[in-house]
Amino acid sequence: MTTLGTGVLRVRHWLRDHPLALDAALALAVLVAMIVGSFVHPRPGEGPSFGTRPPAASGVLLMVAGAVALIWRRRNPLAVLAVTAGLTVVELVKSDPPAPVVMATVIALFTVAARTDRPTTWRVGLLTMAVLTAAAMLFGPAPWYSQENFGVFAWTGMAGAAGDAVRSRRAFVDAIRERAERAERTRDEEARRRVAEERLRIARDLHDVVAHHIALVNVQAGVAAHVMDRRPDQAKEALAHVREASRSALDELRATVGLLRQSGDPAAPTEPAPGLAVLDALVDTVRRAGLPVEVACTDRRPPLPAAVDLAAYRVIQEALTNVRKHAGPGAKAEVSVVRVGSTAEITVIDNGSGGGCDGDGGGHGLLGMRERVTALGGTLTAGPRYGGGFRVHAILPVEARTAESGKPGAAGRTGEDA
Repeated sequence: MTTLGTGVLRVRHWLRDHPLALDAALALAVLVAMIVGSFVHPRPGEGPSFGTRPPAASGVLLMVAGAVALIWRRRNPLAVLAVTAGLTVVELVKSDPPAPVVMATVIALFTVAARTDRPTTWRVGLLTMAVLTAAAMLFGPAPWYSQENFGVFAWTGMAGAAGDAVRSRRAFVDAIRERAERAERTRDEEARRRVAEERLRIARDLHDVVAHHIALVNVQAGVAAHVMDRRPDQAKEALAHVREASRSALDELRATVGLLRQSGDPAAPTEPAPGLAVLDALVDTVRRAGLPVEVACTDRRPPLPAAVDLAAYRVIQEALTNVRKHAGPGAKAEVSVVRVGSTAEITVIDNGSGGGCDGDGGGHGLLGMRERVTALGGTLTAGPRYGGGFRVHAILPVEARTAESGKPGAAGRTGEDA
């Protein structure tokens, strides 16, 4: 059953991508139905009989022409309707025995109603019904009051009504889909706007807290250094102000950062932030999970700055996690940490077949790595490798910002760069 369902879906998708083939198949089916119907001979009072009178050659030609015209029903529905209606009128006037060419007209009228607007459907439908019914009553072989003539009226009317219903349902479904997409976009935009506003507010609060209290600490520390030898009591008072300002800054920072936490969040860890010093433990954990990892690391002394060290560790951790999740069975990973001048280059590659992207999380792992590296002034590139596998490469500055921090006015330049 699964194989059958998959085959049906494939056929539907193929027909949807090839509408001309679908219309050709429909035209062939209509032609078969018209030819079969042409062998039916209605006999008043006795009921219809089959095969007693074969269709004439002219009738077969009209049926073939009507069916061929249906192949282009999507491209120009009004023209196809005009052609099939004209062939039907010719069949009603000239053919004896009659051939059911009106079937092609019914399909063409349905297409016009389904692919145009309602006023056009009303005008064209009523005109088609009137012309074909009048031709059947005036020129048909049966009396004007026969049920065959009223059958032409009924079938054309039902074709127009069915096509209009299909068009209305299609428009209704499209409107619901468009409304849902618009609501989704509006909700996402509203969420992003609120997040941006909250980030801006928290950033302003942090800036105010840090700027105010650090400026106060700087001034009081300068006073303490200036009067340390001559006025130790005043120096102690200044240091007390420094201590009070730092405590107040810590309290306000804790309160501001606490806004980012929720009631269900776990408590903050008390151990130091991880870094390359515990890279071996991370690699051992990944190896125990079944992923072979090779590490090539230059001398880790002097140690990296804390922020850079943490970023390097997180990049390696996330990259190895993605390899384990997405690279497939039999994959191997290589980790390289190299100090090149004032930068540290972190490279994680694998030879897997599934790619190293963060598919389950919608790409948030790679996005988080890129944001973390960019925040330090570095760059990160990630993508498939030639010949298979995935590669993550990060370049982190080591000395640029730390060296400038000791120069006068470095803080101002950093703020300008930001």
